Amino acid sequence: MTPGAVSEPAGARPTPAARAREFFSAEGLLVAGLLFLLCAGILYPLLQVLSVALVEDGWPTARPLLAFFGRSLFVEALMNTLLSGVLAVVFGSAIGVPLALLTVRYSFPGRAVLGTLAVLPLVIPPFVGAVAFQQILGRSGTVNLLLLEHFGFTVPFMDGLTGVILVQTLHYFPFIMLNTAASLAALDRSLEEAAQNLGSTGFRLFRRVLLPLALPGYAAGALLTFIRVIDDLGTPLMLNYTKLLAPQAYVRVTTVGLTDVDGYVICVILVALSLLALWASKRALSRGEFAQSQRGGEAPAVRLSGRGRAVAYCVAVVLLGPALLPHVGIVLLSVSKLWSLSPLPTVYTAANYDEILFRAPHFIWNTLRYALLAAGIDVALGAVIGWLLLRGRARGRQWLDLIATMPLAIPGVVIAVGYLRVFHGWSVPGLGEPLTSTWLVLVIVYAMRRLPYTVRGAYAALQQLPVDLEEAGQNLGANRARTFVKITLPLMARGLLAGGLLAFISSAVDLSATILLVPRVELGPLSYGIYLYMQSAVGRGPGAALGVVAILLVAAGTWAATALTRRSGGALFRT
Repeated sequence: MTPGAVSEPAGARPTPAARAREFFSAEGLLVAGLLFLLCAGILYPLLQVLSVALVEDGWPTARPLLAFFGRSLFVEALMNTLLSGVLAVVFGSAIGVPLALLTVRYSFPGRAVLGTLAVLPLVIPPFVGAVAFQQILGRSGTVNLLLLEHFGFTVPFMDGLTGVILVQTLHYFPFIMLNTAASLAALDRSLEEAAQNLGSTGFRLFRRVLLPLALPGYAAGALLTFIRVIDDLGTPLMLNYTKLLAPQAYVRVTTVGLTDVDGYVICVILVALSLLALWASKRALSRGEFAQSQRGGEAPAVRLSGRGRAVAYCVAVVLLGPALLPHVGIVLLSVSKLWSLSPLPTVYTAANYDEILFRAPHFIWNTLRYALLAAGIDVALGAVIGWLLLRGRARGRQWLDLIATMPLAIPGVVIAVGYLRVFHGWSVPGLGEPLTSTWLVLVIVYAMRRLPYTVRGAYAALQQLPVDLEEAGQNLGANRARTFVKITLPLMARGLLAGGLLAFISSAVDLSATILLVPRVELGPLSYGIYLYMQSAVGRGPGAALGVVAILLVAAGTWAATALTRRSGGALFRT
C-alpha cells in the first residue's frame, strides 16, 4: 500500500471513483484493450454465425434449426458425426488404455521406445494419414491386392464412413493413452496395495481399482478425442465422404455461398457439440486430484518375466502396428513415380521432392511465415494474459480467460465461416483490399485458434514461480512492468515456448480453417498444397513429399515442446 492510502473495509463495495481509477489505470486499460482484441478476433465472428442461424428480422427464431432436423441429409450427417466421435473414442480406448497400462505399470526392455512409438500417430496430420491409409488399405491398396491374390477376397477397410472412423481412431488414440497414463502414474500406490491385500489381482484389480481411479484422466483424453474428431474436416474431404457436419458446412459455404442459412445452422450445432464435450472434459479434470499420489513419486512398475515380456511385445505390435502404417506409406509414396495396382511402388524417383523444393517452394515458405508469425503473436498475448490472470488486480480479467479459451470449442470451419462473414468486405488500412483477400487473415485465424496453448503454458509456468521474486524486484525500485520484463518473463519462458511450439505445429498443418480462407493458390500453406496435389493421381507423389515435410515439422516441434514441458513439470496434450 502506498503511503497515505486509505484501505477500504473488507467486503465493502468499491466506490464509483475507485472503480473509475481502477478502470483507467494502466492495467485496466491493458485488460480493456486485450478484451477488445479477443472479442474482435474470436467472439464477434462467432456471434455473427449464431445471429445468422438463430435470429430473423431482429428476433430469436428456431425455424432454421427445425428446418435442419427436417432434412434427411443433415440428420444423417449429424448422426454420422456423433457415431464417428463415439466409435473413435471406443476403439481408441481399446488401443490407448492397454498401452497406457504397459508403459506405466510394467517394466521391460523397450518400454521407453514403446511410449515414443505410441505418440508417433500424432506426428502425421490426419488428412495426410488418410491418403497413406487409402494407398495401403484401399480397394486397390497393398493389403487388398495381397488378399485378392492369395485368398480371393478383399475387405472394404476404407469405404465410406468406415474409412473416416479408421483414420481418426488410429490418429487420435494417443490423447487417450497419454491422459490415462498420466492419471495412472499419479495414483497412490497404497490404494493398489490395499486392494491386493484384500484379494484383488489381475483384471479384477484393473476393473475395480485402477480404472475408476484413473477415470478423470481417461475421460479428459476421450472427450478431447471426441472434440478433435467432430472438428476434423480434412480427413473426410481426402476420402471423398461428405455426410458429416464439418464437410456439410464446407460444402454449403463453397457451393451455395455465405447467404445460405443452413451452413450457419450446421456451424451452430458443431459449436454446441464441442462446448458440451469441453464442459464434460473440464468436469472430469476438476475431479482428477483425489487419487494422486501423496508420497512424492510415481508408483514402482512391475518387472515382467520372459513370458510377460513376450506378451507385452505381442500386444504392442498388434495395437501399434496399424497406427504406424501411414508413416511408411507416405514415405514410400513420396519417393514413387508410380504406385498403382501394385503392393509396392514399381518405380522410385526423387522428382517429387524436386517439385516441392524448387518448383513450388511457396507452400513451405508460406507455412513457416504464417505459423511463426501466429506463434509469435500467441506467445506475446499468452504471456500478458497469463500474468494478468494470476498477478493482475483489474476487473474483467476473468473474461480474458473465458474468451481466450473459447477457440478450444470452436471448430476450424466455424471460425472460418465467421471470418468470411465479418471481414469479407472490410478493407485493411494501407492495403486497399479486404482482409480475406490477404494472407494476414490466415495469420490472425491461426493466432486466435491456438492462443489457448500459450495462455495455459504461461499460466502453468507462472503458478510455479514464487511471488517473492517479483516482490523483491519491486522492493528494489522496479515498477510492475519492469519486474515483468526483467524477472517474470524470463522465468516463465520455458512454458511460453512450449505453448508457442504447440501453436506453431498446429498452425502448420491446419486445414479446417485454411481451406476456406486461402485467398489464392500462391498464398497457400503446406496443408493447402497437400490438399491440392492429392486431388489428382499424378500429384500424389509431390503431395506425399509435402506430407513428409509436414511430418518432420510436427515431429521436431512436438519433441521440443514435450522436452520443455517435462522440464517445467507440466503436462502436454491436456485440455
